[in-house]
Amino acid sequence: MSGALSMIDIHAHFLPQIGQQEAAAVERERAPWLRIDAGGETGQIMVGEREFRPVYRALWDADFRVAELDAQGIALQLVCATPIMFGYAWEAGRAADWAAQMNDKALSFCARHPTRLKALAQVPLQDTARACAEASRAMAAGCVGVQIGNHVGDKDLDHPDLVDFLIHCADHRIPVLVHPWDMMGGPGRMKQWMLPWLVSMAAETQLGMMSLILSGALERIPTSLRICFAHGGGSFAYLLGRADNAWRQRDIVRKDCPRPPSEYARRLHTDAIVFDPRALHLLIDVMGVDNVMLGSDYPFPLGEQQVGSLVRGVDFLSGSQRAQILSDNARRFFALPEG
Repeated sequence: MSGALSMIDIHAHFLPQIGQQEAAAVERERAPWLRIDAGGETGQIMVGEREFRPVYRALWDADFRVAELDAQGIALQLVCATPIMFGYAWEAGRAADWAAQMNDKALSFCARHPTRLKALAQVPLQDTARACAEASRAMAAGCVGVQIGNHVGDKDLDHPDLVDFLIHCADHRIPVLVHPWDMMGGPGRMKQWMLPWLVSMAAETQLGMMSLILSGALERIPTSLRICFAHGGGSFAYLLGRADNAWRQRDIVRKDCPRPPSEYARRLHTDAIVFDPRALHLLIDVMGVDNVMLGSDYPFPLGEQQVGSLVRGVDFLSGSQRAQILSDNARRFFALPEG
């Protein structure tokens, strides 16, 4: 590994080479599988017989991925499930078996390059006991944290079941990455132009963060919880002033939240995938430079194509602050070994 490789990317996805029969044995209509095109360079994530998303070799080929990390200057990348893999709507026992299989596949994927790739686990979040058990099992097996969706059906992160899972993670020092998925709006009003990814995804992330704050959940969850929200926290930083104003003006907003929402912001972390220097400046002002980490959303096209270019290119960060976001914060948050 070249000395020029210094960045840690905390937000990247994979999907193993699951065949159609393997997926159908778990959930015929809903378990994702990978259809690789002739030539092996491209493919499709499939759900049953339906094409879900075009993808390319980096999603499933660890050797190819590490060659791209070399070209990007990434020393270490954390790999997590593509959210279509979550299985939160399935029967809980089946989802738990699937999560364990996917976590073992993630660890095998990373084992080809153990100093360059680390895995975040998925869990059957619809069943708190099973989710806690799998999070702990996967950590013992070599994962460095868990990735969860921001909701399970109608249960947002303030639901007692999800709060209990987060308390387990706090108590057992399991870092958590929250990723938006199953976005609000549906196909009716957001039927084209990728609007669910451009509008709803940011709103889902803000909803997760605000539900933890306004519900008082962060008063009950130990401060040892390390929780990071993807995609720069969505619209959270930009609209936090609106939430503070509502807290001051309306008792219904502050009834479960004893302090202004902004006072809880630095209990939370985000990645830095915001694409705009002005947005990054605001994000750092709100969250604190200690609480922002490099992420890419690799290998998908809506991610940062030149990973770290925004953080490296802005003029308002000192050298030490830049290093914090590009690598140091991630080492601390995920308890990663020194480089």
